[in-house]
Amino acid sequence: MRTQTAEATRQVAAVVTAPGPQAARARRTRRAKDWARRAPLLPALIFLIIVTQLPFVATVVISFTRWNALAPDSRGFAAFDNYVAVFADPAMRSSVGTTVLLTVTVVLVSLLLGLGLALLLDRSFRGRGIVRTLLITPFLVVPVASALLWKHALYNASYGLINGALTWIWGLFGSNDPPQPDWMTQSPLAAVEVSLIWQWTPFMMLILLAGLQSRPADAVEAARMDGASPFDIFRYLTLPHLRRYLELAALLGTIYVVQNFDAVFTITSGGLGTANLPYTIYQTFYQAHDYGRASAQGVVVVLCSLVAATFALRTVSSLLREEVTR
Repeated sequence: MRTQTAEATRQVAAVVTAPGPQAARARRTRRAKDWARRAPLLPALIFLIIVTQLPFVATVVISFTRWNALAPDSRGFAAFDNYVAVFADPAMRSSVGTTVLLTVTVVLVSLLLGLGLALLLDRSFRGRGIVRTLLITPFLVVPVASALLWKHALYNASYGLINGALTWIWGLFGSNDPPQPDWMTQSPLAAVEVSLIWQWTPFMMLILLAGLQSRPADAVEAARMDGASPFDIFRYLTLPHLRRYLELAALLGTIYVVQNFDAVFTITSGGLGTANLPYTIYQTFYQAHDYGRASAQGVVVVLCSLVAATFALRTVSSLLREEVTR
């Protein structure tokens, strides 16, 4: 009798808790609305997968093959041989050092110059809009055009603007033998770094200027009324507030500068110790025609870039969380 009663209770509970037609219809309606919101994004998602993910998957597959266009008969599965060759290649190790030095120099100098320009543009003065537009202009120039500008209009030893300015300055002091250095030969890596600093300083300035304009004005005004000097305000208020923006600018700049190919290829053609990782991959693919090893090099560079991108995304997320909590 007790067993029958328990079974009847379970049946009644199942009937009561069973979803009715209205609940099922509500779930279907909610699911249809969710798909209706996601549907406009599907073409972009499919396009993104086709353009970025499928080529990367193909690159990963090729990186495990022995594929050299100069030796087509030896094509086959290579396992991890290409990756072992990547880490054992002296040229690859040298390009890693060059890439690190180039990236650190460009990012740090660009950050310092961008911070100084952002502090200047944060002040009110006549013509600030025009000055801001002019300072942003280098970032809007096509990278190849920027590299060609520095190579021919500025660095050229015969007709470049830098050597022309040196000739004019030495002429003011009555000297007939001005220095005419060949910048691209005597300081090749510095020549590439200066061109990249000129191009990326406006990017850093924009990020830091946005951070300065989001600074609480009442705290700065209270500090001024309490007698704090401009240096104290910068040290104890502005700099801590800009910490996240400095991190974001440094991480984003690192991601972009690591991948730079245009300046190295255009100004020095990778010679005189200026070959970075992208140029080394270019040499392996287009000059040595070793597609398997070039693919392995590309996969290694992408993985390193993903590490930096992860830190950048975390910084952006922390910035957004701070803005929401204010």
